[in-house]
Amino acid sequence: MNFKLNMLVAGLALGFSASALAAEPIKIGVAGPFTGGSAPMGVSMRDGVKLAVADINAKGGVLGRQIQLIERDDEAKPERGVQIAQELINKEKVVATVGYINTGVALASQRFYQDAKIPVMNNVATGSIITKQFADQPDNYIFRNSANDQIQSQMIIKEAVDNRKFKKVAILADSTNYGQLGREDLEKVLAGRNMKAVAVEKYNIKDVDMTAQLLKAKQAGADVVLTYGIGPELAQIANGMEKLNWKVPLIGSWTLSMANFIDNAGKNGNGTRMPQTFIQDPNTPKRKAFIDAYIKAYNPPQGRMPSPVSAAQGYDSIYLLAAAIKQAGSTDGPKVKAALESLSEKVDGVVTTYDKPYSKDNHEAINAQTTVFGEVKDGKVVLAK
Repeated sequence: MNFKLNMLVAGLALGFSASALAAEPIKIGVAGPFTGGSAPMGVSMRDGVKLAVADINAKGGVLGRQIQLIERDDEAKPERGVQIAQELINKEKVVATVGYINTGVALASQRFYQDAKIPVMNNVATGSIITKQFADQPDNYIFRNSANDQIQSQMIIKEAVDNRKFKKVAILADSTNYGQLGREDLEKVLAGRNMKAVAVEKYNIKDVDMTAQLLKAKQAGADVVLTYGIGPELAQIANGMEKLNWKVPLIGSWTLSMANFIDNAGKNGNGTRMPQTFIQDPNTPKRKAFIDAYIKAYNPPQGRMPSPVSAAQGYDSIYLLAAAIKQAGSTDGPKVKAALESLSEKVDGVVTTYDKPYSKDNHEAINAQTTVFGEVKDGKVVLAK
C-alpha cells in the first residue's frame, strides 16, 4: 500500500513539476537609460513596453505563458550596456531583449546577443549601422522598429533644402556615436545635392554654453541649423540662438521631441521641426486607447509623455516579438529570428500596422512612409503643416 501511495505521490509531484515547467514565464530583457539626460526616452520606452506586456498577459500571455520583463538601467553608457547584456543572457536567461536608446550602447552591447543567437529589438536607437553591424554573418539577430538615421537625414535635408529652400546649412551634433554618425548621414545627403554645410560644429553631453559653435555658424551665414543630439543640449542650442538674437529655423533628428528639450527651451523651441513615427494625438482608436492607458498608468506632467515616439515604439516592439514567438511556437532564438523574418500575420501596432515588416535581408520595420514631420508648438509636438 505504502509503495502504491509513494508512486502516486511521486507521479503527482512529477505532474505538478511538469505543469509548472510548462507555465514558466517568458523572460524578456528591457535595457535603456532610466536616469540621466536620455531618461525621457528610456522611461517612456520602458513604460510603453510594460503596457504591451500587461495587455498580452491579461489575455493569457504567449504560448500559454506569461511574459516577465527584466529591466536594467544602462545609464546611456556603453560599458554599462555591455555588463547588462551579459547578465541578461547568462544569468537571467532572457529569450530576447528590447530597448537600446543610445546608438553607442547598442553597438557595444548587441554583439553578445548576436553571439548567443538571441534576438534584439532596437525600439529607439536610430544609428544607421545598427542593424547592419553583423550583416556579413550568415544570420543576423539585430532588428529595429524605429526610423533609422538614413531615413531621418533624407527627410531633414528635404525639409530644409527642397521644401524651404535654405541655401546655407549649419550642422550642430553632439560628440557621441549617435551625434557623429547622424552628422555623417546629413553630410552624405547634402553631398548628393552637391552641397556642403557652411559650418559643422561639435559639442559634448552636459555642455551648457553653445555660444562658440553658434557664433561660427552665424558668421558663416547659415540660414538654418540642423541638429543631431538629445534634449538638454538641444535646449542649450535653442536658448543660445535667442541670446545671440539669431532667428533662423531649427530642424533636426527626432529627439527634438523630447520633454527635456521642449521644457528647457520654452518659447525658444517653438517652430522646431523633426521626423516622428508617432505624435501624441488620438487620431485613431488604437492610438487613443494607447494614450489613455499611458496617462492613466503613469500620470505624466501636463498629460504629456516624456517621449511619445519612444513609448509607442516600445509598445510595438513587444507585439512584434510576441507575434514571432507565437508563430515559432517556441522561444528558441533561431526560430524566433526566422519567424520575425517571415511574419505571416499582420501586427496591429500604435505606430503602424506591420505587414511582413522584416525579411532575411531587411531588419528595419519603419520606412519613410511611416514617418512624418512634427513641430514644437506651445509645449507639445503637433503634426507639422
